[in-house]
Amino acid sequence: MRFLLLLLIAAPAFAAHTGVPKIRTGPELSDIALFVMAAIGVYCVRRAMRARFAKRQKD
Repeated sequence: MRFLLLLLIAAPAFAAHTGVPKIRTGPELSDIALFVMAAIGVYCVRRAMRARFAKRQKD
């Protein structure tokens, strides 16, 4: 059962690669999306940490 679940999770990764390399001319849309999501994550964590430490200093 676990093997089947692992195979289902990994199936899109196997299907995405055709075996033919593609010449990259610039960043792909997925690269830009990953960067944006990482930036949003860093912003949210920093904001939460600032709020947490500001609340601690008030008490």
